[in-house]
Amino acid sequence: MSDQRGRMMDGDTLAEWSIGIIRQHAPHPSDGPYWLAYSGGKDSDVLLDLAKRSGVPFQAHYNFVPIDPPELRQHIREMMKDPANWLSMNMPVKSLRRAIIGTKAKPVMPLRNRRLCCEVLKERNAPNATMLVGVRWEESQRRSKRHTIETCRRAGGVFVHPIINWKTADIWRYIRERNLPYCRLYDEGWKRIGCVLCPMTRDIERQIARWPGIARVWRKLSDEVHKICGDFPSADAAWAWWLDRDAKWNPDESCPLFDGVLE
Repeated sequence: MSDQRGRMMDGDTLAEWSIGIIRQHAPHPSDGPYWLAYSGGKDSDVLLDLAKRSGVPFQAHYNFVPIDPPELRQHIREMMKDPANWLSMNMPVKSLRRAIIGTKAKPVMPLRNRRLCCEVLKERNAPNATMLVGVRWEESQRRSKRHTIETCRRAGGVFVHPIINWKTADIWRYIRERNLPYCRLYDEGWKRIGCVLCPMTRDIERQIARWPGIARVWRKLSDEVHKICGDFPSADAAWAWWLDRDAKWNPDESCPLFDGVLE
């Protein structure tokens, strides 16, 4: 048993407790296997290994994100080569440009309070599915209020968070003990390896220097939005405003995927 917010009771290890959660809440065979939300990050790699160890049927899905670091996509492609991972890649039905520019409403670049990038590229899951998600309390203030089991108002189904009470140290200890593969960007000192120039990151200059091609994609989108809207004196001013996180910063730095959509 677990006290939810504390460590394990009854002598269970953290991994054993998580595997027990996966088994306990597995969908009925008639409802299909678990849908495991896979991003290629360290938490996803641990979640995937736990799901495999549980023996419960699952299918892992990576929703393709063109603004993910290429090193991350390389790791995901390597993971897809192992049939035991049951990992597939889902392509978006709409491009990021179309989501931003190709709308009747006034276009706007993705912001913390208008996360078009996540809505279009990441939040694409099977309706009424039982999801396995690597949300953890330690990640942010918002996620510290989450529960191990939650229901989704928007798409139906159930979200199961088997590693919700794991610390970052627990994640890395498990990876090392199990000798799990992981994205090499972590070895270079990157803490979060999601979308490049995500509206929720402050690591602007470093990311632009590391991935200039993706930065040019964002700049082109910014210029197009400015050309349509003309809200700034120049395209350079519009770009500088979008890169300035201080004016619209929120201390919750977690990725919004699956946040704010649950009961």
